[in-house]
Amino acid sequence: MSSETPDTEPTPCAYTDYREGEAVEDFPATGEGATGVDADVWDVLYEIEDPEMPVSIVDLGLIYGVGVDDSVARVDMTLTYSGCPARDMLQAQIEEAVAGVAGVEEVDLNLVWSPAWSIELVTEQGKSDLREFGLSI
Repeated sequence: MSSETPDTEPTPCAYTDYREGEAVEDFPATGEGATGVDADVWDVLYEIEDPEMPVSIVDLGLIYGVGVDDSVARVDMTLTYSGCPARDMLQAQIEEAVAGVAGVEEVDLNLVWSPAWSIELVTEQGKSDLREFGLSI
């Protein structure tokens, strides 16, 4: 039984940063065309796999954007769903990997929920990897 009534809005989670995102047609973000330190950050992100399946978090569509400015790397990411049990582990892996990139002194990791993750955000390589893993796309 839901505690919400038709006349009330759902209560947002106090632990979630709700930010407006870009339109889904602007995704998946892959780092294509990135250069310099930005490209190096994308490269280390491609090396991080989802903990439940052997698919890069970039190919899975979890990375929405990367930018490095004045040695601060900003990474915008999402999860496949807000209750993902791997949240802390993935964030720690990303922060550690990006902090290890030459030219990065600080990591600003932003967990965002807009646009919501969907299978449309998975790259063609990611879809191929998921099929190889045994999942139907």
